[in-house]
Amino acid sequence: MDITTLFSAMPGAISQGMMWGIMAIGVFITYKILDIADLSVDGTVSLGAAVFAVMLTKGQNIWLCMLYATLAGMAAGLVTGLFHTLMGIPAILAGIITQFGLYSINLKILGGSNMTISNRTYDLIESSMYMKGGYPFYKWPVFVFGVASLVLIIVLYWFFGTEIGASVRATGCNPSMSRAQGINTDRNKVLGLMLSNGLVALSGALLTQYQGFADINMGRGSIVIGLAAVIIGEAIFSRIFRNFALKLTASVIGAIIYYIVIQLVLQMGLNANDLKLFSALVVALFLGVPYWNCLLYTSDACRR
Repeated sequence: MDITTLFSAMPGAISQGMMWGIMAIGVFITYKILDIADLSVDGTVSLGAAVFAVMLTKGQNIWLCMLYATLAGMAAGLVTGLFHTLMGIPAILAGIITQFGLYSINLKILGGSNMTISNRTYDLIESSMYMKGGYPFYKWPVFVFGVASLVLIIVLYWFFGTEIGASVRATGCNPSMSRAQGINTDRNKVLGLMLSNGLVALSGALLTQYQGFADINMGRGSIVIGLAAVIIGEAIFSRIFRNFALKLTASVIGAIIYYIVIQLVLQMGLNANDLKLFSALVVALFLGVPYWNCLLYTSDACRR
């Protein structure tokens, strides 16, 4: 393993980790707050990327393009939420149905399987090309993703401290008690799914700028990355980060750690074709950590 090559690849790994950390925050909302396994994430990433790329090539302002991408993701979350609450479809199946339908929708939006956007043609907010030097610091992906993550964490911390946000958290914590207190749990589930998918689509828009293209399959496996980030962050920082904002931060740090580990194992000679298998094993390993801790310290409670 070449140490020089490894260190030169770190800025890219950290940038990707921060970028996917935004998506991981969205996964955190459904997986940890609402206690819902939303599998529409893969399709929503591609949806955000497709909407952003098409609107940008039509001459729209780049900030409006990112807003449109976010709103498109929220619409996908609305569909998943209505499938679940209005039609009584289990949340995991509702997400699968939405993801399945989004594939055709994304193809129609893109008008093909992919679309290229070059930083030479468009004034992108960030791009992997900006890491090569000669660009102002506010164009560096690490800076852009870091600021974006910080702003999102602050806004979400404020939102989930409001009455509506607290009711969303209560819905995921104890739906029966929430309904007994007069909380509309169905509305909160839909709201949470919309918020989550909006963030996921936003990460898709950022990913498009970073890579320089939007592709119909670019979201494939995103849910695994998001879960890995959330689980790694929780497993490492759960005893330290008690504050809600810090828990959101842990998801971003978990994504960074995940991509640093990926870069490390690639430098050690892992075949790139085995990355999906490695990711699955990482997720399974960290999912088992809480259970092993329970067996180690409170074995009787775990067996019950």
